[in-house]
Amino acid sequence: MMGGNWIPVCDGVLLEEGGKGVRFPLVVGGERTTGFVVRYRGQVYAYLNRCAHVPVELDWNEGIFFESSGDYLACSTHGALYLPETGLCKLGPCRGRSLRPLRVREEAGQIFWQPDDYVTPAGA
Repeated sequence: MMGGNWIPVCDGVLLEEGGKGVRFPLVVGGERTTGFVVRYRGQVYAYLNRCAHVPVELDWNEGIFFESSGDYLACSTHGALYLPETGLCKLGPCRGRSLRPLRVREEAGQIFWQPDDYVTPAGA
């Protein structure tokens, strides 16, 4: 649909390894919501900011997506733990289900995401 439309999210230096992530606005099925990007083991990953158990945002403090060890993404509401590389829930009420991944890339020190047929930019 939007082949080459990569939308800037943030400067790559804002993403610390296993640390604070960055939220960004988007639209899913006509509803305004957020996505987020994090850095884990040197790679950047992006997901729809919605728990696989109940559709609530994962971060209760803005940008805090990792649990204390920095090894898993965590839902602050239900305690579900997700693998940062795949979004697969390893522990919690949504075990075996996954976060919705978003296409993301890092280029020239900047982070970009790419809309698809389901997830579109806010304001588009």
